[in-house]
Amino acid sequence: MHADTRYHANAPRSVSFGAALAINGAILAGMIFAAPNILVVKHPDTVIDTIHVDQPPPPPVDEPKPVEKVQPRTSAPPVAPKPLVDTNSTTTIETTTKITDTLPPIEKPADSGPIRTIDPPAPVPALIGATTDPRYAQDFQPEYPAQEMRAQRDGLVTLRVLIDADGRVKAVEPVSATSDAFFAVTKRQALGKWRFRPASRGGVAEESWKTMTVRFRIEDAR
Repeated sequence: MHADTRYHANAPRSVSFGAALAINGAILAGMIFAAPNILVVKHPDTVIDTIHVDQPPPPPVDEPKPVEKVQPRTSAPPVAPKPLVDTNSTTTIETTTKITDTLPPIEKPADSGPIRTIDPPAPVPALIGATTDPRYAQDFQPEYPAQEMRAQRDGLVTLRVLIDADGRVKAVEPVSATSDAFFAVTKRQALGKWRFRPASRGGVAEESWKTMTVRFRIEDAR
């Protein structure tokens, strides 16, 4: 009887201690969830101090930009078909299998009279060039220039002469010359002494140009 009485006396104390611990835990949890801006600092002596902390506002969130849809390019642009246009036509095509036995007559050209032939123009006679008159062959070579003789220098003169219908020289044009002295004596000799058989065309004498060459040699002048 004594042992049972002592056992029943300790049971209420354990229950009351557990209940007090549960109540304190519930109060503490409620304070934490009810006040998120309160920082709880625990000290070894179980005294709780609270500090108020200001939290900055959250940064703004950019709204997502719409995505543009890019259509794929084709190798060639689409071509719209040509519209059909109705045309009003009154033309009718008739076919036949009947072939005529005779052909239509062929019209004869009008009579243009007798046919006349045109004679071709007569050929133009060729020009026969002027030639040196052998009767004046001894007058062909000019005198040797004195300054060129003293220099013991040979010379060569080429010139064009205009020969009239009488065989005389009317004009002289230089082509090339060893010196002005050689050309001067040759020009004077051509205008004064040279004679030619004039050029002719169809037996008729006419003017013509002729190129002549004169040589000067020291051994011939001595």
